[in-house]
Amino acid sequence: MIQEQLVLYRKYRPQSFSEIIGQEHIIQTLTNALAMNRIAHAYLFTGPRGTGKTTIARLLAKAVNCQDSKKAEPCNKCPACQEISQGKSLDLIEIDAASNRGIDEMRELRDGIKFSPTNLKYKVFVIDECHQLTKEAFNALLKTLEEPPAHAIFILATTEIHKVPQTIISRCQRFDFHKLPLDKIVERLSWIAKQEKVTIEKPALELIALNADGAVRDGESLLGQVMAMEDKQITLEEVQTILGVTDIRAVQSLIDFMIEKDNGQAIGHINQISAQGYDLIQFTKSSINYLRKILILKVDPDLDKLVAAELTKEQKEVIIKQGQKLDQSDLIKMIHAFVQAGNEIKLAGFPQLPLELAVVECCS
Repeated sequence: MIQEQLVLYRKYRPQSFSEIIGQEHIIQTLTNALAMNRIAHAYLFTGPRGTGKTTIARLLAKAVNCQDSKKAEPCNKCPACQEISQGKSLDLIEIDAASNRGIDEMRELRDGIKFSPTNLKYKVFVIDECHQLTKEAFNALLKTLEEPPAHAIFILATTEIHKVPQTIISRCQRFDFHKLPLDKIVERLSWIAKQEKVTIEKPALELIALNADGAVRDGESLLGQVMAMEDKQITLEEVQTILGVTDIRAVQSLIDFMIEKDNGQAIGHINQISAQGYDLIQFTKSSINYLRKILILKVDPDLDKLVAAELTKEQKEVIIKQGQKLDQSDLIKMIHAFVQAGNEIKLAGFPQLPLELAVVECCS
């Protein structure tokens, strides 16, 4: 199963800037700079995992070394592009800072920088998770960034920008990556499914995308996990079973029962979810997250950008309608009750009991 995930993700890794979904602000800036031949010697890519930092770093390495200099896009045909695409280039050095975080590695890197590239125009160093470097390693890297040789380009990537010293940040061109909206991830997964000749229901794709939490790489990995069962017609129920999670509609139904103050239906719904083997802790988290969205849109509809990335247009409309039927004080009470239930489920003899109590309390 792990192998299938890996193959799927690598198989469809974007080979040009135009294939990247989302991060338009970064692609536009980089392609403009490449077109005008304004290449910096140090870049800092920061943002959540799985949003394309390493992929864009590799594309940038290809673009600066591409022998077809007429375009900002790598041509993917010249020897330089082919070398990098196949992972054979000695001039693209990728360093995982998690396992190469000490001063010795940075000194070794600094010594290696002095040598000219083997085949390409630029020697490109990609340092992933750079926030894990030690203080001494950062100091050694800083000296290199202050006086980099003309043939060297650094691309630092991090998920925790606050751990990177300001002295390093100030010497790099910084690009902030954002989580991808739900519809963009659904679009990407739908395209991959078509390439693989697999039919998958739209609600199933939406559930995978929702669980990707804004990271396209995670979405592709989850899709690979689902497709590993070699079923060419994948349904929402199959995805729920494989991932062990419920669809957003299960949460919507529970909230509807609570709005109608229908204890019986709500408790029956919780027990049905439990009987089907779904994780009630995860379901409670999903319910809290859903109630938060209702609250945010009720407090101020202009705050929809805080929740829109995780919702389709139809889901957002349902949330707004449900919010119109609830007072703000009711919503706050419901959120508190579900937070308490989430904390108690782990200790309860019957996992569904804390949720049942929360429902009865909210309907009273």
